[in-house]
Amino acid sequence: MAVEIIRKYFPDLTDLQLQQFEQLDTLYRDWNAKINVISRKDIDSLYEHHVLHSLAIARVIQFRAGTHILDFGTGGGFPGIPLAILFPECTFRLIDGTGKKIRVAQEVANSIGLKNCSPIHMRGEEEKGLYDFIVSRAVMPLPDLVKIVRKNISKEQRNALPNGIICLKGGNLQEEMRPFHKIVELTDISRFFDEEWFREKHVIYLPF
Repeated sequence: MAVEIIRKYFPDLTDLQLQQFEQLDTLYRDWNAKINVISRKDIDSLYEHHVLHSLAIARVIQFRAGTHILDFGTGGGFPGIPLAILFPECTFRLIDGTGKKIRVAQEVANSIGLKNCSPIHMRGEEEKGLYDFIVSRAVMPLPDLVKIVRKNISKEQRNALPNGIICLKGGNLQEEMRPFHKIVELTDISRFFDEEWFREKHVIYLPF
């Protein structure tokens, strides 16, 4: 069963969390047939390429209860939905400028009973709220993202890591990281997960 890859790296999941992760396969297949949020050839790799990839963030930080997280450019719900399952004591706001993608995220979250996750059709420039962390997955170059979400990072600290931006990205990132080279932290996901697909995939953490 494809969900086993999640259990492999996160063996302490509750029965509810495991059940929620298991439901993602059918839900995303059904919705993807109507609204293409994951490439057709990639849907069979949902757990490795989307769910586990999202959870790489949990290898960099364990969000404390009460943490507020904004998923910027969530698409169909990544990384926000897998993280919301993993951290039920935190609140997640998922925003995206494409309404049909947000609809998928809303329907998936509702179907699995995620109470700590609010998908909203909104562009990042319009978001006014304050959050401990902004997470995103390959949405735009880091300098562009910083310009938009800097206003949304709270000054109140509640985690072991200072508040900031956590991005999932692949490939050579030297150029876009250059403006922040003194403070940005780059972690190879292949340090956490064995699968070949994670080579040259990274978690970027930029504290504020």
